[in-house]
Amino acid sequence: MALIELRDLRKIYEVGSETVRALDGLSLEIEQGSYLAIMGASGSGKSTLMNVIGCLDRPTSGRYELNGTAVEDLPEDDLARLRNREIGFVFQTFNLLARTAAIANVELPLIYAGVGRKERRERALEVLEQVGLGDRVQHHTNELSGGQRQRVAIARALVNNPSILLADEPTGNLDTTTSKEIIELFDALHRSGNTVILVTHERDIAAHSHRCVVLCDGKVVEDRPTQG
Repeated sequence: MALIELRDLRKIYEVGSETVRALDGLSLEIEQGSYLAIMGASGSGKSTLMNVIGCLDRPTSGRYELNGTAVEDLPEDDLARLRNREIGFVFQTFNLLARTAAIANVELPLIYAGVGRKERRERALEVLEQVGLGDRVQHHTNELSGGQRQRVAIARALVNNPSILLADEPTGNLDTTTSKEIIELFDALHRSGNTVILVTHERDIAAHSHRCVVLCDGKVVEDRPTQG
């Protein structure tokens, strides 16, 4: 059984008098342990697909199974719990609390999950060490470089031990050298057993993956192995 199964997904928006088919009959399977890049031009459906996979949005129709659970009809509370348990998010803009210590940012998903203080602290320290920030745990995020902030965001995404690490343009706000360091960290996380899905428009970033899916007009138009 695939970790993610998408069957004939459609996401339709009404924008004024216009009907926008952001996803238009999209089907896709993603196995546990995959390293997948999702590419496509602006308006191709990349962000909509990421939001659906990440349980941030629901499809208009079609079927989505995540780790054996049918997602599309779950009540909001169940959907939120599934999202917090199964998916770790990394965003282009980091989405961190600025005047808060790195370790407190990483602990946030565990607070939502009801994990006790002692275990929260231990798990947060462990993942900060894993991403190379063991000596920065008490630094406020506004005292860190862009690359360090993205590492905090990756640690926060990892702290619940999710099934999927879902990254949306994770190097988009970083310089070339820092981007290389962050993508090498994703490579290492994949080698350690994480399922990684990258949404990117950069071919050199996508080249690190093992599989690349290209979208156009809400459909998969290319699905190929890479040299990753």
